[in-house]
Amino acid sequence: MPSRSFGLAFTFAAATTLPAALPAAQAQPAPAKRAFTVADLYRLQGVEEPAIAPDGKSIVYKLTTSDLKAVKRWSQIWRIDVDGQNPRALTQTDKVDSSPRFSPDGRTLAFVSTRTGTPQVFFLPMSGGEPSQRTDFPGGVAGPLFSPDGRWLAFTADVYPECGGDAACGKKIDEARGKSKLKAQLADRLLYRHWTDWKGGKRTHVLVLDLSTENGGIRDLTPGDFDSPPFSLGGPLGYAFSPDSKELAFTSNRDPDEASSTNADLFTVGVDATATALASPKRLSAQNLAWDGSPAYSPDGRFIAFRTQKTPGYEADPFRIALFDRAAGTSRVLTQSFDNTINDLAWRADSRALFFTADVKGRTPLHELDVATGRVRVITAVGQLDAFEVSRDGSFAVVSRRRIGSPQELYRIAVREQAAEPERRLTTHNAAVEAEVDIRPPEEMTVAGADGLPVHMFVVKPHGFDPTKKYPLILNVHGGPQQQWSDSFRGDWQVYSDYVVALPNPRGSTGFGASFTAAISRDWNGKVITDIEKVTDALAALPYVDSSRMGLMGWSWGGYAVMWLQGHSTRFKAMASMMGVYDLRSMWSSTEELWFPTWDLGGVPWENAKHYSEASPSSYVTGFKTPCLVVTGEKDFRVPYTQSLMFFTDLQKRGVPSRLIVLNDAGHWPAWYEMAFYYAAHLDWFHRYLGGSAAPWDPAALVRGGGF
Repeated sequence: MPSRSFGLAFTFAAATTLPAALPAAQAQPAPAKRAFTVADLYRLQGVEEPAIAPDGKSIVYKLTTSDLKAVKRWSQIWRIDVDGQNPRALTQTDKVDSSPRFSPDGRTLAFVSTRTGTPQVFFLPMSGGEPSQRTDFPGGVAGPLFSPDGRWLAFTADVYPECGGDAACGKKIDEARGKSKLKAQLADRLLYRHWTDWKGGKRTHVLVLDLSTENGGIRDLTPGDFDSPPFSLGGPLGYAFSPDSKELAFTSNRDPDEASSTNADLFTVGVDATATALASPKRLSAQNLAWDGSPAYSPDGRFIAFRTQKTPGYEADPFRIALFDRAAGTSRVLTQSFDNTINDLAWRADSRALFFTADVKGRTPLHELDVATGRVRVITAVGQLDAFEVSRDGSFAVVSRRRIGSPQELYRIAVREQAAEPERRLTTHNAAVEAEVDIRPPEEMTVAGADGLPVHMFVVKPHGFDPTKKYPLILNVHGGPQQQWSDSFRGDWQVYSDYVVALPNPRGSTGFGASFTAAISRDWNGKVITDIEKVTDALAALPYVDSSRMGLMGWSWGGYAVMWLQGHSTRFKAMASMMGVYDLRSMWSSTEELWFPTWDLGGVPWENAKHYSEASPSSYVTGFKTPCLVVTGEKDFRVPYTQSLMFFTDLQKRGVPSRLIVLNDAGHWPAWYEMAFYYAAHLDWFHRYLGGSAAPWDPAALVRGGGF
């Protein structure tokens, strides 16, 4: 699917040990919780990727643990009964085990592991025994998926198109390039690099492993010089088997200029063990020039549900659910009246309903959609759902959920209306930290923004909040810009424990209707900036906010907002811009997904030079006055790090107190361990100008190799 160009989402994890419960007779009053620290962030564990066993009696999931001091992170596959009893680890390496998938008969668990180096598929027998490696593909694989009959295992890998899925061929090319003294990249067309990687002539393809024999071969089902499926940030796999296992549906963008096109289409191809050559894929959505993908076959085989957009080139156009009738060869949209963007989707076992999540007013509710009537029912609207799976009998869903005041855990949610037990928390991996540390929940506000439109906002108060005191403020503007701050646990909300932290959803945010999201396009420096200013007015008027000690920070498009306000406002005492867009003209020609700036900035720069100049923060250098921290990643291809270098140069030449941090190995966001340095740098910066806690580690000492 189109990737949100300037978006961001983080979940952090680390080890905890649950204390034994005290007998009732020995129970003591709960001690006061202490303030949340950066180190606490890395004590938390990630509880993700739930998969329900076919018999509905147990759940497997990925549990991620971190050791910040050792700069080491690993994940294991765990299993728990559906009532939350008997949690136990199925794998116990210090590598990364992820993406658990049950075979249709429940006898085998497939998962991806780095235990032998690159990510490869392993099979674990559920009756007992050790995992066995089933793939050995150069560079690794991802996204394992069993066919319904259990004969095939599909997965994705980056391949050289000329190799046709031949692992030995790909390995030979990789080894030759690795041994060469010449290190260079060659490109004859655009999208030659993406996010953090140079393409190097490779493409992402769907391959299938034949499981019918012990040494079954691997075949490339999506050959050619195309990404199939294209890169996506989360969401469905991008490919699916038909119920009879004879067909695979997949997503692919086959326009000549991929860098400027969002025209991904839905394709199908036969899965035939005896064929010596694959038939040409069949395109199912050629009539729509916008995005179509995320296929999901109905269990009865009649339909393929998929997500679709209607506006070519506009990646933030709301995703809708459409239905392709396989017999008639026609499609229809089921959620035309649903006004927010849809994320994941899955069928109910009886083929009469679909489940989906969507961005809605700072949450990602789980919905049920009746296929015949189009009726949409909300099953749960609590917090951020990072993943869900519904049981085969349709009675319950298991979700990986987090909230601003609650770290990630698994929950069982009743699907049927008026259930005796609507919800049950299944895992308690983070309970010890929750009991010890003040993980502060939010309050919510609505402020009248530009044109009087309501702007939603989360506000997190400081640790030990006293309503009679005044506190410094940090206003955090999200990136995207078409995404939302949601009710989801993040380090940003908790590590600034001495501050009021405010998280607004100005126009451009998802979850508040399609027109609200679209209102930022071609107006980056207009009404959305007024929204931010109105939010700041409302926050400054709160009795517990010290309006003389307000800070502003933002990532990606949020970094642009910081840079813009650097030249237009002096009300903030300190600023911090991360991976921000500074000069729109140079940004257009150096980013990779050109469809985004072309749409959002109103065309190519040589045809709209006036707007590119007027909307660039770089045009207002003479207004720069506020001390500013600038953070960027050298491997950021989305917002090239030169944007931040330009900004820092101009701040310095204007004599504005400023600090530049370039993370040499980071892309558009730092790695998990780099985030500790990121937080230390911000705490140090805001402490200098706003007061509050100093950094837990000296940023300069960390750069010199002092360690955490």
